[in-house]
Amino acid sequence: MFTTVEKVIFLQDIDIFESTTTENLAHIAAITEEVEFKKDQVIFKEGEFSDALYLVIDGQIRLERENKLVMIAKGKDVFGTWALFDDEPRVVTATTAEDAHLLKIDKENFFDLLADHVQITQGILKTMAKRLRGLMARVGL
Repeated sequence: MFTTVEKVIFLQDIDIFESTTTENLAHIAAITEEVEFKKDQVIFKEGEFSDALYLVIDGQIRLERENKLVMIAKGKDVFGTWALFDDEPRVVTATTAEDAHLLKIDKENFFDLLADHVQITQGILKTMAKRLRGLMARVGL
């Protein structure tokens, strides 16, 4: 089990939180839950309600859409990100490719945290805008 300090250190290396202060990472760390899954276990399915974001501490997660591999999430990768920002169903199925140790951030807990800490919202929006600009540049927009 990670301590809060270890979670903060882990979160510092996660790109979505790159513009978030250490103090605010401590608030995020406080609402994370460590979860473990065995190999070939489904974490969530395409089309299901989005209720949490996941961060990979250890292991590999297959992300598939319509039974086609989209990507493999591994150490320090984040998946299910959009669950924190909209109410749309999952667009991929997440299944463990091997035993996995993850951090889970529940959507409701995250919203409660954002209501009390606007700086976290600002940091995440800054990072998301940067990602969107990078994506637009790659596709020539």
